[in-house]
Amino acid sequence: MKQLILLALLFITGTGFSQVLDSVQYSINGQSYTAFYAKPVKITKKTKTVLIVHEWWGLNDYPKSRAIQIAKEGNIGFCIDMYGTGKVVVNPKDAQALAMPFYTNPDFSYGRFMAGYNQALKIQGVDSSKIVAIGYCFGGSVVLNAAKMGAPVDGVVSFHGGLAGIQVDKDKLKAAVLVCNGLADAFVPEEDIKEFKKQMTEAGADMTFINYPEATHAFTNPKSTEVGKKFSMPISYNAAADKQSWIDFNKFMKSKVK
Repeated sequence: MKQLILLALLFITGTGFSQVLDSVQYSINGQSYTAFYAKPVKITKKTKTVLIVHEWWGLNDYPKSRAIQIAKEGNIGFCIDMYGTGKVVVNPKDAQALAMPFYTNPDFSYGRFMAGYNQALKIQGVDSSKIVAIGYCFGGSVVLNAAKMGAPVDGVVSFHGGLAGIQVDKDKLKAAVLVCNGLADAFVPEEDIKEFKKQMTEAGADMTFINYPEATHAFTNPKSTEVGKKFSMPISYNAAADKQSWIDFNKFMKSKVK
């Protein structure tokens, strides 16, 4: 029996609907995983699903807050658990250790992503023809590589994610792509950007690349400035870039998912 993390109805002033927050437990090769989702109580034919892949810290409160935000806007937000139940860290050394197998083994990463995708399909209201996957930092790399490997989604959005992933295969890439990149991101060198754009162009991909001025790595996470100072990392929150990238994401979803 799955263990419930959270079940609640939150009445949102002025929106005319409420949200359901819940968790889903599943297993991969005997290991437990716990996804989180938020959805509006009222599901319509226009309701879309957004799969969310967390940063390298694991499935903490930040991606869950994005799922709730998505539900407030009338869609379903489903947070995929890439690491396993309870595997959330706060130290970059621990995070690197957890993330490295995904960077070095694309098939391993894709398998974890698709396991989450398949669990999302079991949620009432999820329509397989109306799905976008988004990811933050580590998660951005995960969703970009998943798209390159043929993930059955309409689009993927990378927020301050790495771009030095696997080669693009035009026969597998079906999803539209949006990259929300911080112009001052020290973790995404110009060489990676040029190579990524080159591959996408040669593959004839439906790709949009947006740079946000003065935005560093992790620019969408309000806690990134504090974390950056604590661990001497070149990351910080940028409210303007956060707001604009969310607007750009919603425009992308509206145009690519009918």
